[in-house]
Parts: sequence; C-alpha cells; structure tokens
Amino acid sequence: MAGTTYLELSEPGGGAHKYYEVRVEDTEVTITYGRIGEQGQVRTAAFADHDKAVRAAEKKIGEKVRKGYAPAVRGERQRRPVSRREITSTASTARQAPVLWRFASGAPAFGIFIGEDHAWVGNENGDVYTLTHDGRVTGRFGLPDSVKCIVADDFWIYAGCDDGQVYDLGGKVPRVAYEIAGDVDIYWLDIHDGVLGVSDRHGGVTVVDHEDEFQWSRRTTGESAWMVRNSAEGVFHGHSEGVSHYSGRGDLVWHTGTSGAVLFGWQESDSVFAGTSRGLVQRFAKADGRLLAGYRCDAAVFSCATSPGGEYVFAGDNQSSVYCFAADGTRLWKLATGCGSAFSMQYRDERLYLVTTDGSLACVDASPAAVRAAEAGRLPQRQDVKAGAIARVEATAEVEFVAQPVIGSGSGIVVECVQDGGRLRVHVRSAGYDPTWGVQFPKNVRIPGARYLVSEIIPSASGTFYRARGEIRRIH
Repeated sequence: MAGTTYLELSEPGGGAHKYYEVRVEDTEVTITYGRIGEQGQVRTAAFADHDKAVRAAEKKIGEKVRKGYAPAVRGERQRRPVSRREITSTASTARQAPVLWRFASGAPAFGIFIGEDHAWVGNENGDVYTLTHDGRVTGRFGLPDSVKCIVADDFWIYAGCDDGQVYDLGGKVPRVAYEIAGDVDIYWLDIHDGVLGVSDRHGGVTVVDHEDEFQWSRRTTGESAWMVRNSAEGVFHGHSEGVSHYSGRGDLVWHTGTSGAVLFGWQESDSVFAGTSRGLVQRFAKADGRLLAGYRCDAAVFSCATSPGGEYVFAGDNQSSVYCFAADGTRLWKLATGCGSAFSMQYRDERLYLVTTDGSLACVDASPAAVRAAEAGRLPQRQDVKAGAIARVEATAEVEFVAQPVIGSGSGIVVECVQDGGRLRVHVRSAGYDPTWGVQFPKNVRIPGARYLVSEIIPSASGTFYRARGEIRRIH
C-alpha cells in the first residue's frame, strides 16, 4: 500500500458526519480526521521501515471500515453545522439584579472561569478575554472555533472548542493540549489532575489522560450530555436520563434519575448539582447518589453554581432570571440579569459572575445588603466595559527559538521530545527531575529530537508525571 486512502462516515438524522484520511509516505503515516468539510486534525507517526508504516496504516483503515466508514471522494459531501445549545431566551419579570459591571464580548458566551486574579470569558467567535475582578480588560486570545467552556486544573486554564481541541491558555499564546476524537461532538468538558472528561451530543462520556491517550468511554440510554465533572472520586456525568457516577477506571458506581433532562452540572467536595429542563436544581450525595435537596425555579435551568461548601445555591433560567437558595432549598431571592439568560455562572467573594445569551460577562453583587437594596428598587451604577483595541493573540504551533541555556543559569527547564513507537513523548533533561516521567506538553509543537526551554515543570498531584507551565521556547 502507498499513497492516500480517504474514508467517510455520514449518518442521517444528525448523526455522525466525519472523515478519516490515511497517507503513507516512505516510513511516515499521516492521519487527518475530523468533521466533513472542516480542516480537521493531523497526526504523523514515523516507523522503522516502509513495510511497518504500511501495516500500521492498514490496521487504522481496517478499524474505521469495521466502524462503518467507506471510501469516498473528498468534497462531494458538504459540511454540517456544529451542534449548539438552542435556547429561547425571554425577558425576566423580576426586579433587576445589582450588576456592578458588564462586559460585552461580542457573541453568545458559554465559557467562564473566575480565578484568584482574573475572570475569563469565551464566546462563539472564539474570543477568550481576561478581565480583572473590577472589570478591566487585560488580554484577548483567539481560538479557531466557538468556545464551549473554560475549565481550571490547579494552575492551568483550558478552553474547549467546537473544533474538537482543548487549548492551554497558560502562556502568551494558546496551544493545543488535547485533541478530542473527530467523531465526538463535544457538549462539555472538565479536567482533574490532567485527566480530561468529555460529555457529548449522544449522551456519552469519554475520558483521556494527560498524554491525550484514550482511557475509557461509556454510552448511556440518554442523550445531550451537558454535564461532566471530574474529581478524585471519578467522573460525574449528566444527560437526559439523569446523573451517573463512574470510578476513575470507568466502572459505574451509581446512577440516579433526575426531574427532567440535565442541562448543567456543578460539584462541591461531597455533592454534585444538576440543573434540569423542568426548572429544578437537584443536589446528590457523591458517595451514593442520594437526593439531598431540590431548588425550584420558575423555568428551565441552564446554569447553576454554589458558594463554597454549598451554603448558597445559585441558578439561571431561560427567562433571564437568576436565583439564590439556602442549602435546604429555601428560595432567598430571584432577580433579572438585564443581559439575557445565563449559559454558565460562578460565585466568588460575594459576587456572582454570569456569561449570557447576549455575550455578556456580568458581575452581580450577591451580598445580602446589595440584594435587599435591589429588591427595593435601589441599584448600583452599572459600569459598561469595552474591550477597546486590545489585540487578539491567535492560537499557534509556532515557538520562539533561543540559544542553548547555560547550566544553572535559572533561565528555565530543558525538556526533549522523543519518538516512542507511534507517539511523541516529552521528558525532562535538566538535573533534579525524574527522566522516566512524561511531561504534559502542547500537542502541536512536538518535533522528534527537539529540545525546549519551559518556564516551569511541576509534578502532577498524582505524582506520576510532570506538567509544563508558562512560556515554551525551542532551543537551537
């Protein structure tokens, strides 16, 4: 075998619509895959000789044919639109919430993370902005597709996109950290100690490790899995039929049905929360799935969050309202956002941050005094924040070149990319680190034999691999 084999799988009724191309050139096999009509993702592996490359290519082709792929002509089938949550948002009839500031990101926004120093918002245009907690814009990243969600894993911030890739936002430029299989239509993501959980359109959940290697996948009787939460206890997965808890190895620990389809999920140390299509947030014990409490809203719940420990529970519905409940389920207040329905939310230091259907990142003063004043019709002066002319820093695979550092200069940590069978691995070469441990490192900058200088190398919480943090430069 030589040359290129192009396959497609296109199912009716909104099912799979994807391609898989295998190209053999001498001792290299290049695989390109993704949704039909899109650029897709590319992986290249080198083999000892041409015969081994051919056998590897034939094995990959055989696997896809058994899954229903068939030979096709590129370009004959057209691209289908990516699945997005469809929301009919109406104005709230409640009194206005005490919004301190609102930033217009420019497009409907799903992604949010509120860290110690910055707030992050990602929208359908692929823009990710960073702002201070008082609403000053400090940065702007550009990703190649709509941002599904923004998640944090200790020091690391990741954005999952509709192009099937997850980007590390910890450096000056975004870099690909994970490449999700082209046949997974991502709905939500979460990450814990480098282990990524992906919930999808068909109600399934897929887990990959820090090296982006498949660990396990489960299909359920439900659909539209909008909830996935990773933790030390495993994965909590919510879909149209309820919430399931899987162990770290993928074994089902428990499943509990919900009142309506799960449209959002949240977790605390001992419980998980599911916002549902029937206007209810339900709280379940992590240990056994027991229903602990319910929080009744007046319309379908599209987002929820809690204060630390779950003392207060917040929810956003599809009528542009936000709610606050006591832990036992008592509704404390309901107020209008004034900027659309909250796709996602997060609470921090008596402030509730919302990202909404009109593309806003809104900061609500959720302190008791501010809420009481709002209920009486007294509101703070809202600040409308503009992005101004801040430059968009695009995702890239390019890296800056630097000279070989002087040993002991403190200029950074040296790592090397090595070919390990069909995979490219990264190991630390500087003294003081275990050279057998792998390094979690951006996927699209790895070149066999290349050495890189990185700002920091930090052991994972599990103590089994290292994680690169900060700037990455290639050594001449």
